[in-house]
Amino acid sequence: MPDDRDLIPPGTVWLVGAGPGDPDLLTRKAERLMRAATVIFYDALVGHGILDLIPENVRRIPVGKRSGRHSKNQDDINSLLLNAALSGERVVRLKGGDPSIFGRSAEEIEMLCAHEVPVRVCPGITTASAAAASAGISLSLRGVARRIQFVTAHARAGEALDLDWSALANADSSLAFYMGRAAASEISRNLMAHGLHSATPVLLACNVSLGDEQLLHTRLDLLPLVARSVATDSPALILIGEAVRPNSVTALKEHIIAVP
Repeated sequence: MPDDRDLIPPGTVWLVGAGPGDPDLLTRKAERLMRAATVIFYDALVGHGILDLIPENVRRIPVGKRSGRHSKNQDDINSLLLNAALSGERVVRLKGGDPSIFGRSAEEIEMLCAHEVPVRVCPGITTASAAAASAGISLSLRGVARRIQFVTAHARAGEALDLDWSALANADSSLAFYMGRAAASEISRNLMAHGLHSATPVLLACNVSLGDEQLLHTRLDLLPLVARSVATDSPALILIGEAVRPNSVTALKEHIIAVP
């Protein structure tokens, strides 16, 4: 059997997707890379279930990167990755979900390549896919949703979301708003102002794939109220569109709550 350490030559960085949180949803390659590393820089959204899979001899360094609570800015993280690689470490940058979906992977890749540091990416299951699976829905439902739009709802404090609301307010689309709970009122107001019906189905998903997962079904005009009802420290995703409407499968899910 090949040695897992061969996966990461010294001085190489791997950006690894940790998935939505459930350790069983981690890819086999991601787990092998975690075993091969000498140091792992991980985000705040990477939970204990994933971290417990890291061997004791591998150094773990938290770098924050959770909405509203960043222990390290991006420049600091870039420097940590670069210095570790130049020191001959086998480096893993562990990110929640998929590194290439709002994971700022391009910035880290560009910086490392500029210093001629080899860097590769191991994809992970993104939270929108995991939430849809938990709810028993299809985001690309035939005849209902012709496209899926991934949107980051994170903005600097005091700033409005700079989004093309006209393009987003499309009845033939499924929308996935990452980091959207704080902007729920703005999302609801702008989508309705640009033509999306107030009764459009919404799924607010918290702690997706974990034991305390919450899936709250509601409608667009009630989204701000429902968003205020969940704990502010729970990672949340907002799915919007006709494909999100509860069906016979969702009715069987004990952890799903319908809010009229």
